[in-house]
Amino acid sequence: MTQEELDALMGGDMDMDALEDEATVSDNAEEIIDESTEDNEDDNYRADATNSYPPRATDDNKVVHQLDDVTKESEEKATEIFDIIENISNELMDKESVLSENIATWEDNIALFTTLNDKFPDVESFKNALEKNQKALINAQSTIELLQDSGDQIMNIMDIMQYQDIHRQKIERVINVMRALSGYMNNLFAGKIDDDKRVASAVHLPGDNNTDVVNEDDIEALLASFGQ
Repeated sequence: MTQEELDALMGGDMDMDALEDEATVSDNAEEIIDESTEDNEDDNYRADATNSYPPRATDDNKVVHQLDDVTKESEEKATEIFDIIENISNELMDKESVLSENIATWEDNIALFTTLNDKFPDVESFKNALEKNQKALINAQSTIELLQDSGDQIMNIMDIMQYQDIHRQKIERVINVMRALSGYMNNLFAGKIDDDKRVASAVHLPGDNNTDVVNEDDIEALLASFGQ
């Protein structure tokens, strides 16, 4: 209420009912504007250090809630990755085992065709079979070396993935510190009176930089006019 409205009310030139209706409309309009402003701020909010206001505390913006989701999801994805890597490693070992058995067969064939080729040098089929088996043996040995190198690389990947668990533990440590600070602040600002039992605070007080402040004399005069 401005000083002019107070003077009009005290002089009987203003209808109290109209004043109350106007105040109600004004309050509703302010609430709508405030809600619209908050919505616009949230709509326009971006995670940027230059922003001077944080978003409202929804589930999508709660810090610890988000960190808990990060640790949970990262652990789940890491487990899936480890399972995939383990399957690949097992398949490589199986292929290496199969090739090792084939290598033994090719070595026996080479020994046989070498003997036959030495005894019957004029038989072209013995010579061709010897060359094919020698070539197959070389390719198999190269493939085994490749499989072994791939297995070593997979082991390196698994070692690197161990850092993911370290990162998760670091995030959990941050969460625990934040929760401890939250509990400490709640205890520090705790009161003996429930908030719903507290009296409402004045919006404007003498000394504030606001022209709508009403002093005690004005309030007494206003109350006295109500009794007339």
